[in-house]
Amino acid sequence: MHYASIIIPFAGGLGMFIYGMQIMAQGLENAAGSRMKTLLEALTKNKFFGVLLGAFITAVIQSSSATTVMVVGFVNAGIMNLTQAMGVIMGANIGTTVTGWLVSSVEWAKALSPANLAPIAVMAGVIVMLTGKRRSTKDIASIIVGFGILFIGITTMSDSVSPLQESEGFRNLFVVLGRNPFLGIIAGALVTAVIQSSSASVGILQSLSAAGLVPFNAAVYIIMGQNIGTCVTAIMSSIGAKKTAKTAAVMHLLFNIIGTIIFSIIAIVFFKVINPAYGVGFITQTEISAVHTIFNIGTTILLFPVSDWIIRLAKRLEREDSKNRDESTLLLDDRMLETPGIALQSTVHEMIRMGKLVVGTLERTRELLVIKSKEDIEKIREEENITDDLCRGLSEYAIKLNTLSINEKEHQQVASILQIISDIERVSDYCENISEFAEDMKKHKAVFSEVAYEEIAEMEAVCIDCFRYAIEALEENDKQKALVVIEKERKADELENSLRTAHMKRLARNSCNTQSGIVFLDTLICLERISDHARNIAEEVLAMD
Repeated sequence: MHYASIIIPFAGGLGMFIYGMQIMAQGLENAAGSRMKTLLEALTKNKFFGVLLGAFITAVIQSSSATTVMVVGFVNAGIMNLTQAMGVIMGANIGTTVTGWLVSSVEWAKALSPANLAPIAVMAGVIVMLTGKRRSTKDIASIIVGFGILFIGITTMSDSVSPLQESEGFRNLFVVLGRNPFLGIIAGALVTAVIQSSSASVGILQSLSAAGLVPFNAAVYIIMGQNIGTCVTAIMSSIGAKKTAKTAAVMHLLFNIIGTIIFSIIAIVFFKVINPAYGVGFITQTEISAVHTIFNIGTTILLFPVSDWIIRLAKRLEREDSKNRDESTLLLDDRMLETPGIALQSTVHEMIRMGKLVVGTLERTRELLVIKSKEDIEKIREEENITDDLCRGLSEYAIKLNTLSINEKEHQQVASILQIISDIERVSDYCENISEFAEDMKKHKAVFSEVAYEEIAEMEAVCIDCFRYAIEALEENDKQKALVVIEKERKADELENSLRTAHMKRLARNSCNTQSGIVFLDTLICLERISDHARNIAEEVLAMD
């Protein structure tokens, strides 16, 4: 037997299967668009909802490994807690069964089998992709092309291994795996760990079963091992992450190991005691899909009530600690880029957090030129440094996001994010300028006149409100508040002109100190420009769809 003629087509078929799965997943994800972006907001401490969410995301991106890696990223960023992560992880195991059912449709769909329609699907998808003008049309074409390539790949794998039916040694290998549950589990885990995709691993098993090579008992143990092997990707991604993220990866591993132990005991009793003859019969692709689904749904049902215990055990194993978070730490993670829609929404959340921080800094400047508090001056500088770090990190992350396969509307949103980040950072800079004015006045023992103080307080009130409303409008996507910002910015312009004119008259009469007079004018400029940046943010909100 020429093994090269088996291995080479099999490897090519596997490559097409994985590539088709990725193309189809990308098309589904792009088509989901705004729905994917709203998922992050929907996350609650309700683990049942988390299960549904994890199943949906995994069904879309066609990879439980990618979902759990993304969950590790969310936990590492502090956006998702361990309770939420547990629900999504359980759901991910259910969602990954979708690919198996697609592959097994070659048996239960009969004449309408995707395997028969695969070449037509690829051709039709390519035509639509080349002739379509709209991005949504091209996304649908990607789904169709990926669908076709996936089935061409699985068909190629199945055809390439069919000569192995004549190999007594290869058939005996699966018999051994069926007789020894431990070896079967190890084999499934190793293959999945190497290719880092349980969906692809199940696809390989289904291609072997189509050739009549896999006994029922061996398939059951291999499938359970595949669920353990898929944890390797998440564990690798948690290397270098915070302890909480590592705990999430351990949770995933514990969940799958406990489920495997429970169902292995059931399988051993069934195949060794209840019905030994059933275990040596060959399994079909549809039966593999059914076993995979029953195992994952059954594990979730059994372990859902004790999921809090699994979380506590994972914390104990990882010695998870909860230290106070540094505000300058960007709560974003490259793992979230696996799902651009959710990464985009997370970026917006971080941008709003940065805006709220600067609102606090701006509030600290109120009356600073009168009181000249050393503590407030130092705190403003500290917060300005934090804002600079956040601005730099957010900008870099947004640029990474912009290089991904996102639609035109999302590209526009990234451009809007970069503009708003810049506006928020400039407001922080003006706050620091005002703190420097206060320090300079304190050094030269300069003071404002009562009239000047009242005028600055009036200008501060308008401009601080203007920026606060801008951030609230951004957070709530409230166009009415954005219109209020524009009105307040006009008032700030008018007030700045009138106060400047009045102050120039006081300077002409020598009725105020020259040093404090210069600070007064510089402060007016800073406050007026703060209102300008607030208006820029409001206009971006008004432009959002």
